[in-house]
Amino acid sequence: MTQPSSGPNPGTVPTGVQEKMRAVVCHGPEDYRLEEVHVPTPGPGEALVRVEAVGICASDLKCYHGAAKFWGDENRPAWAETEVIPGHEFVGEVVALDQEAADRWGIAVGDRVVSEQIVPCWKCRYCLRGQYWMCGPHDMYGFKRRNPGGMAQYMVYPVEALVYKISKDLPPAHAAFTEPLSCSLHAVERADIKFEDVVVVAGCGPIGLGMIAGAAAKYPAQVVALDMAPEKLELARLCGATRTVNITEEDPVEVVRGMTEGYGADVYLEGTGHPSAVGQGLNLLRKLGTYVEYGVFGSDVTVDWSIISDDKELDIRGAHLGPHCWPAAIRMLESGVLPMDQICTHQLPLEDFQQGLDLVADGTSSIKVSLIP
Repeated sequence: MTQPSSGPNPGTVPTGVQEKMRAVVCHGPEDYRLEEVHVPTPGPGEALVRVEAVGICASDLKCYHGAAKFWGDENRPAWAETEVIPGHEFVGEVVALDQEAADRWGIAVGDRVVSEQIVPCWKCRYCLRGQYWMCGPHDMYGFKRRNPGGMAQYMVYPVEALVYKISKDLPPAHAAFTEPLSCSLHAVERADIKFEDVVVVAGCGPIGLGMIAGAAAKYPAQVVALDMAPEKLELARLCGATRTVNITEEDPVEVVRGMTEGYGADVYLEGTGHPSAVGQGLNLLRKLGTYVEYGVFGSDVTVDWSIISDDKELDIRGAHLGPHCWPAAIRMLESGVLPMDQICTHQLPLEDFQQGLDLVADGTSSIKVSLIP
């Protein structure tokens, strides 16, 4: 068996750190295993971090289940790689770094740090134009051998990474929530919300709740949350929703039209990754409204594109990752404004990673599931 990549640079483990560690290793769809691997060693300008918590993302679950977006099909090549440690929502403590890394990131041994989920190349057209989150090679932690993720006891932050300090006063699972929250805030930024807007957020999972909080911080006229679970809708109110709609009991299109003199919502933020949410959003938006898609889909989605063009002339915007939103996400978490104890519902030991994946797949008994290495 190929030894999974536990770090980009083989070498001597720093003093005081064990030579082996436990890690979850991806061998392909539905073949993730807990294994003992070598602790990675940081190279020049890099940092070795002891992982404190790592969240399980919906995209981790779709990768686990073999979605074509990750493993390819007749229309696209595979993007994910095997023999990789998953996990891109993490926080940890710096245990070793050199002066170059300390100066670049403004961090020191003992600091608690997070890192953006993408490790840009800083050489492609997008990176050179400042659009690093759309980097051509697109190496993200936890999907490529070059950058092993956080489902391990230790990981390396490489030279190209974007790194931030975060308060040690936060519980580890809360600090690891910086990644999904930054994604939510980027979607909100893409929506260009105005004060008089009626904003609708589809889905009250981790991404949707962050969207609600971010949208509420823009002070629009209304923030409407859609979901099927009463307990998630209650959390949506705590995050700033002014109206909640249980879509199993009410027609969200009719509810929104009733709130807007029949016109429809100004902005729709999609955070479920469920095909039905796409048509729902197109139908409840007003003419000249804005649709922002953040969800990751497990299969292709079909809609009537004439709604986008001839019927309503909608602005359709994608959103990817959380560029330029990490400092704001950190401030929001450190402020205590979010009900994080209720959002971070499950913290499991690393060896229970399969239970964690199953909890996320079930979708009814958890919100944010984290592993604690």
